[in-house]
Amino acid sequence: MAMVSHSAAFRKQSQVPQISCRKREKYRGQDHPYKVIEITPPPKNLGIRCFPPNMQCGESVTIEGQTYTISAVTHRYQLRKGKYEASEQRLDVLSTGRYILNLYLENLLEQS
Repeated sequence: MAMVSHSAAFRKQSQVPQISCRKREKYRGQDHPYKVIEITPPPKNLGIRCFPPNMQCGESVTIEGQTYTISAVTHRYQLRKGKYEASEQRLDVLSTGRYILNLYLENLLEQS
């Protein structure tokens, strides 16, 4: 009896929350959930948001009225039963002003 309750508790803990993304009018394909992190120190978790699957560095996104620029896109995979499965998609973002400032400072550094 103890084994059955332990097994049921394990199944509840190992379940991954499912996030469904609504289709956008402009985008005909299915949106994908991304974990969004603002990387300006200290890093801030902006939650899980739905975006098209082809997000790239340098694109602008608006989250809760604030405009951010994508600094990095990360796709993580896990090996399960001999196959790699997508486990996480993550966007590292900076506020647009900070992103432009970083580009300017990097350009100054290269010129010196």
